[in-house]
Amino acid sequence: MRYALSSPAERYLERRIGPGVPQEDVCLAEISPPPSRLPDHPLVERVPETRVRYSRGESFPDLLALRSGRIEAFPDGVAFPTEETEVLDLLSHARRIGARVIPWGGGTSVVGGVNPGLDEHPTLTVSLERMGRLRDLDEESMLATFESGVRGPWLEAQLRGWGYTLGHFPQSFEYSTLGGWVATRSSGQQSLHYGRIEDLFRGGRLLTPEGPMDLPPFPASAAGPDLRHVVLGSEGRLGLITEVQVRVHPLPEEERFWGIVFPGWEDGIEAVRIMAQDPRPLSMLRLSDAEETNSLLHQALNPYVRRLLEGLLARRGLREEKSLLILGATGDSRTVRGARARAAEISKARKGVAIGDVAGREWRNNRFRVPYLRNTLWEKGWAVDTLETATVWSAVVPTARDVLRALRSTLDGERVLAMAHLSHVYPTGASLYFTFFFWLAADPESTLERWRALKAAASRAIVARGATISHQHGVGADHLPYLEKEKGARGVAMLEALARAVDPDATMNPGKLIPNPSDPL
Repeated sequence: MRYALSSPAERYLERRIGPGVPQEDVCLAEISPPPSRLPDHPLVERVPETRVRYSRGESFPDLLALRSGRIEAFPDGVAFPTEETEVLDLLSHARRIGARVIPWGGGTSVVGGVNPGLDEHPTLTVSLERMGRLRDLDEESMLATFESGVRGPWLEAQLRGWGYTLGHFPQSFEYSTLGGWVATRSSGQQSLHYGRIEDLFRGGRLLTPEGPMDLPPFPASAAGPDLRHVVLGSEGRLGLITEVQVRVHPLPEEERFWGIVFPGWEDGIEAVRIMAQDPRPLSMLRLSDAEETNSLLHQALNPYVRRLLEGLLARRGLREEKSLLILGATGDSRTVRGARARAAEISKARKGVAIGDVAGREWRNNRFRVPYLRNTLWEKGWAVDTLETATVWSAVVPTARDVLRALRSTLDGERVLAMAHLSHVYPTGASLYFTFFFWLAADPESTLERWRALKAAASRAIVARGATISHQHGVGADHLPYLEKEKGARGVAMLEALARAVDPDATMNPGKLIPNPSDPL
């Protein structure tokens, strides 16, 4: 799928990083994986094209590999179970033949979380995408039970028929799955109101190589550590999540999104911090730095409207360093009005200028389309990728400064357009989301090496500031080198011990989240 790049936005990119070199893609049907090492099984497909399509997720290296045809490893087969008994059969089959198992939800991992590695053992990818039914709705307890392979739109469609919503809207909402959200500790765009997935996940069922594990939906328990938090963020290393119970919400009476522009990003950060620590129920706060604000205005508005808006803002003293805040409020009409009035009061004290609902509507209309922009950019010869972190309020500005400096200065003599926004705010801190653009080289390996340099420089800047290596996308393989810095050696050892308890033969999703032993334990 594509998201069109406006002519003003294209000219903006040309000015900032130079013209791109259009790329030619390899047809996936022309890629020939090596012969499968898996024996016959009625649930396993070994068709080459299927193996190619399930060989990579959605990270930048994945995109590069699929478009260039330079794929190092493939699953030996892909299974599409439709019920739990089939998943159990597949796990038993994999254990008997010594195969590794990669759980697949929507395949939207951007950290290498679903990629097979070069392994002497055969690899079986188990896709749960055909397991997406609403199993039960307990309206009295406000709990819904789903099969874990349900994608975002189908989950919401099933709930909305009963007058409910989960309210979890990650940018990958259209393709990612409920089980994937749990496995990677996902965060939705309106997490300020509805909560992150760990706030919504109440229980479920995990199938491990050693047997099933049930997680009851207790409202509270003092019976030791909460094992639900072991499954949250486990990234398939402990087993396959087949059933998920979530806390649901009645559909809101009203939901509004609108925009406010501040003279500078730090002015906006201070306003957002106060709003995040205020009890008024806003559902979203997304604050773009000056670079992202200017790029959004070039992409979203026609030149006449943009010049008109910028002229109006300039007369209020808001010029090149201006920072756009998109706000959302969710609830009954009175709540929404009160939240909007309080946000206006806080913003006005920091010289914020309200620009009405147009910016909010534009954001909402395109909230799930932006990831498709990278396909358009690729065809024009530009690369784009993102990364994110989270830190306490006192470290937000220096962390953002260091990461942006790292991205802009890593490639000697080459311009990199880097920008940031603040989102998913909390009383104690916020997440930082970075987007960076650079031009594609004619040689895919050169492009990959430049991406690796940018990713490594930004990651080092993040951990040097004591921020988390991943706020919402998991660890996968790409963030694995930085995990011990965050968890400590003893923390990593605890994760390894958990994996051994349920997967002593190291069957599940090797090389992701925690180091994989060289030999089965």
